[in-house]
This record gives sequence, C-alpha cells and structure tokens, in this order.
Amino acid sequence: MVKFLMMMIFMFPLCFFNKKMFWMITIFFFCIFFFFMNMSLGINFFSNLSMNLGCDVISYGLILLSIWTCSLMIMASESLNKSEFYLGFFLFTILFMLIMLYLPFSSLNLFMFYLFFESSLIPTLFLIMGWGYRVERVQAGIYMFFYTLFASLPMLLGIFYIFDSMNSLLIYFMKFYNFNIFFLYLSMILAFLVKMPMFFVHLWLPKAHVEASISGSMILAGLLLKMGGYGILRIMIMFQQINFNFNIIWLMIGLIGGLYISIICFFQIDMKSLIAYSSVCHMSMVLAGMMTLNYWGFMGSYLLMIGHGLCSSGLFCLANINYERLYSRSLYVNKGMMSLMPSLSLWWFLLLISNISAPPSLNLGGEISLLNSIMSWSFYLIYILMMIMFFSSGYSFYLYSYSQHGKFYQGLYSFYTVLSREYLLLLLHWFPLNLMFLKLDYGFIWF
Repeated sequence: MVKFLMMMIFMFPLCFFNKKMFWMITIFFFCIFFFFMNMSLGINFFSNLSMNLGCDVISYGLILLSIWTCSLMIMASESLNKSEFYLGFFLFTILFMLIMLYLPFSSLNLFMFYLFFESSLIPTLFLIMGWGYRVERVQAGIYMFFYTLFASLPMLLGIFYIFDSMNSLLIYFMKFYNFNIFFLYLSMILAFLVKMPMFFVHLWLPKAHVEASISGSMILAGLLLKMGGYGILRIMIMFQQINFNFNIIWLMIGLIGGLYISIICFFQIDMKSLIAYSSVCHMSMVLAGMMTLNYWGFMGSYLLMIGHGLCSSGLFCLANINYERLYSRSLYVNKGMMSLMPSLSLWWFLLLISNISAPPSLNLGGEISLLNSIMSWSFYLIYILMMIMFFSSGYSFYLYSYSQHGKFYQGLYSFYTVLSREYLLLLLHWFPLNLMFLKLDYGFIWF
C-alpha cells in the first residue's frame, strides 16, 4: 500500500512546473487507478499489509472511487486551467486531498484513521473557500468545519478509552470486543452521522455544495459522505449489543428525514442545491440499511455508496456545464436546454435515471438490497420506503423536465456548444456506474 502513497507524494513537484502539468497529473492519476485496480486482493481478510496500511474489499472499492473521482475533478476544472487562477496550488490541493482520502480508507489503526479522517477537511475547506463562486463561501466553509469538528472531538476521547481497554487500536481486533457503554457508543458514532450527513445535522452540506466550485462539489458528494458510512461499517462490530437498543432511533431519523428531504427537493430552484439535498436523501437510506445490522443492509449500503459517489458527482458536472455557459444555476434561467444542447439532454437523462436507481445502474443493486434489509427489520416501513422512492423519482423528473423543456431564456448573450472533454467527463462517470452492475458479486462477498 505504501508504494501507491509514494507515487502520490512524488507527484507534488509536478504541480508547480508549468501549465502543461495539468493534464499530465490527470494521466498519472489514471495510471495509479489502473495499477491499484489490478492489485491482488484477499476477500475475507486484509491484504497488501505495509506500515500500518492494508486493504480489504470495503477499502478497495472506496480507494478506487477516490482515485477515479480526483482524476475527474481535475478534468472538470478546465476553466481554472484557462484562467491559471492559482493553478499550481489547486493541483497541490487535489493531490493532498487524494492522499488524505487514500490514508483513512487503507489505515488499519483507529487513531490513524481518525487523524486522516479529520485532515481531509483541510483541502476541502481550501477548495470551498479558495475557488468557490460566491461571497458566502467563507461562511459555508466555517459551517462545514465546525459541524464536523464539533462532533469529532468526542470520538478522539472514545478512541483513547478503547486503547485503554484493548491495549490495541487495530481495526482487525475490534471484532473480539463488545463495548456496552452508551457514552462511548454515542461519541464514536456521532462523528460519522454528521459526516454522512444524517437528517438534523445535514445543514452544512447543501450550503457547502452551493458555494463550492465544481471540484469541491464532486469531492463532497463523491467521497466525504462515504467516509462517514465507511466509519460506521468499521466500528459497528464493537457495539452490536448496545446498537440493538438504539438502532431504532437512527433508523427512524434516517427514513423520516429522507422522506422530508425528498419533499424539500421539489422546492429548490438552484440545481446544485437540489442535487445536494438528493444526496442527503440517498445517504439516509444508506444509514437506515446499516442500522438494521443484517447482511443485506451492509451490502446494500456499500453498493449504494459507490453508486451514489459516481452518479451524484456526474450530476454536479452537468450542473457546472450549464453554469459555465449561462452563469446561473437557477432553474428559471436553465430552461429549454434541449433546444440549445440537445446531445447533453441524453446525459441528463442517463444520470438522472441512475439517480432513481433504474437498471442497469449500481444504485439498483444497492436499493434492492436495502429494501430487503429494512423490510426484514420491520415490514411496516414499506410505506415510508415507497414514498421515498416515489418522491425521489419525482424530483429527478422535475429537474429534468424543468431544465430541458420549455422556452429557453431570452437574456442569453454568449453561448458555446458542449466540448469533447465534457462528453468524456460524463462518460467516465456513467460507464463505470453501469458497467459495475455486471460485477455485483464483489459488493456481496466482503461480509
């Protein structure tokens, strides 16, 4: 695992050479992706162990998603390359971001996981505050920083208590312990619930998305939310007994909050805000699935996290393509796009039907698995699940029909068609999202 870390660290000097390094770093990211993808992997245990780093099937999928999303972030930020607005520092931030995502997903030590989990906030804050679009970006960055930091400090104390009890912080040994202490349980799980984000502590996410640049939105939707889910998957094994008493609280907050958020989506007129709220809705399903503590729930939440990372990131790219031409994300201005960019309507359609879990997207496998899991926990939850799925389809159709149909805005003064780079960017989101449906078994073998 350290060899990939060294590859990333030695790319830092490339960031500051000259403008041509923009695409060179993207190519290197894709090389790291293919090297990592072809790495040997143990199914039921950690493999490739080195320097307290290792990889199992859960880490493998999320690290691949991290490298892929960071490659696409650079590809989506071509406008920065043209304007050369602190380009070297931007590439440095994305590379630092990738390292801070790679390390928590591959860390075998709980304290190291916490350290890098929190460190990933720093480059995200730079992406929001440095390259964001509007004046409120400073407020959005501080919102995100304090929401996540406030919930994470109790977790640090919880980790110290676990070390005092176990004399070890290796994640592999946690399955031999069962902590039945309420405050420890709360301190460990709260940081991940805010990061996911769970309803009630989700307000930092839409604000951060709306203010962030395209690269900031992609990393927020694609990976930072997944870190919360990954943390819950890892620590849940220590709190099985106490979780039987309290999982009903998180499960009901997740499902009722998801239903409420899906209705809120119909009131959004900012495209980015709508896609951000739909992320909260999806992650509430993931949370509910994990809290059932059964096989289907863990599998479904893992698959939906990977699928949502690609799908949501692609939708933010589409919203940004419109923004770069119309200089607005409002649905009042982004109308009648089918007349101006007919080929882009196909990509809106393909990514939005993936968003509502149509076959053959990876989201479908995840949602079917989550349905099985949540209904096996309580059959009466089928009514809430039906409404969440109905409203999810509704707001996706609402976004498509409002942006693609109707009469286009008469105040447009400059316009250019979609570039081949943007088509490639969208293809690289959509293709793995639907191709991985053929290998669903990888999502079901790690448990």
